[in-house]
Amino acid sequence: MAIAAPIPSTAVLADLLPQAATRLGARARDLALVAGGAALTGLAAQLSVPVPGSPVPVTGQTFAALLVGTALGARRGAAALGLYLAAGMAGLPWFAQGSSGAGLATLGYVIGFVAAAALTGALARRGADRKPLHTAAAMALGSLAIYAVGVPYLAFALDVPLATAAHLGLYPYLVGDALKVVLAMGALPLTWKLLGRR
Repeated sequence: MAIAAPIPSTAVLADLLPQAATRLGARARDLALVAGGAALTGLAAQLSVPVPGSPVPVTGQTFAALLVGTALGARRGAAALGLYLAAGMAGLPWFAQGSSGAGLATLGYVIGFVAAAALTGALARRGADRKPLHTAAAMALGSLAIYAVGVPYLAFALDVPLATAAHLGLYPYLVGDALKVVLAMGALPLTWKLLGRR
């Protein structure tokens, strides 16, 4: 009976999918993962609830962006969210509430998704998605990266002070972000545990 090879400590979840036999196959697999990550984020963006008094809705896309980065790793994760950003700016209506274009006041958050995916993917390569507290820290840092771009961009786009932008596009979302962190810190380590990695 063959013994399964141990999972490398630098693996991310996407690395556990069947490997392609050729270099061309590996590239096609990576492209499929990137496109799938972008599509998942676009789908999650349609789970959107407007927030009274704010141009920033509550959506599933933030959670999707963090998970895509974590599952795909920094390079593929950033590419997936970069594709999501570029296609939406070009007119594909898959930003929140079916919006698109380069003139949105909330575009900074989408730009922040690229940085967040790269960050959470890099942390996942160091095993940050395998233990609950490490996962929580990775998700919190990813969320911080999103706000670090999104809030100043919102201030610029609306021509309001940074403090006002924080009231519009940061503070109302912190409780929801904490719930997403709790969900991720349960789901990701459990996935690794089910795969036999402790």
